[in-house]
Amino acid sequence: MRRAGSALPSGTASLLQAAHCVSHLFISDLHLDTARPQITELFLRFLRDEAQQAESLYILGDLFEAWIGDDAPGALGNEVAHSLSACARAGTRLGFIRGNRDFLMGPAYARRCGIQLLPDPCVLKLGDHPTLLLHGDLLCTADIAYQRFRAQSRSPDWQAGFLARPLAEREAFAAQARGESQRYQQSLQSDLTDAQPEAVEAMLRLYGVGRMIHGHTHRPAVHALPSGARRYVLGDWYDHGSVLRITGSDWQLSRL
Repeated sequence: MRRAGSALPSGTASLLQAAHCVSHLFISDLHLDTARPQITELFLRFLRDEAQQAESLYILGDLFEAWIGDDAPGALGNEVAHSLSACARAGTRLGFIRGNRDFLMGPAYARRCGIQLLPDPCVLKLGDHPTLLLHGDLLCTADIAYQRFRAQSRSPDWQAGFLARPLAEREAFAAQARGESQRYQQSLQSDLTDAQPEAVEAMLRLYGVGRMIHGHTHRPAVHALPSGARRYVLGDWYDHGSVLRITGSDWQLSRL
């Protein structure tokens, strides 16, 4: 069995070492929900058939459509935890960056899954390429209203207050938030919800890296930037899967 990585210091960008010539898998934006059982089955099959054979699997946020606390995983959360923990026991290193839908995921659920919660952003060394990993919402700086909410909802005081509410109240809040989010997204110009080029370049300069992997925007692509850097954008799992596979120097973004 391969040795799992060591814990990261909370709230800091850390350098993780990954081995050469083994497969590393990156996914995001699965938005798992009981209303879409076929995508849950696709993900569980992916864990059984491919992820258990990989050196590492990194999930870059929005694994679930909504997460209202580790005390309320539901049947879906329990099933996912069972499958992820089996993957971890097989020797695959599991890393997770919380997204805008599951930013309340905490250490209790992470322990059940055998996953390592990572700061957003953090740096992973893949072969000769120090690479910045992040969910991606930090790059959408043109959406000022969302960035304000993001800053508020990541506050420890806000999160403690929310998690102290009764379960039914949290469920109602999550349902209302999903509806408001859909209406808000439809009212915006599409470019406002995309990663802004100046934010991308600034983030790469800040961390001194030449490669970036993120999700959130649901616009899968590989971007060659004017600076010579590369940005890999993971796709969502609404209709099919999306995965970035890295083996040695071969980086392939593809659909499942």
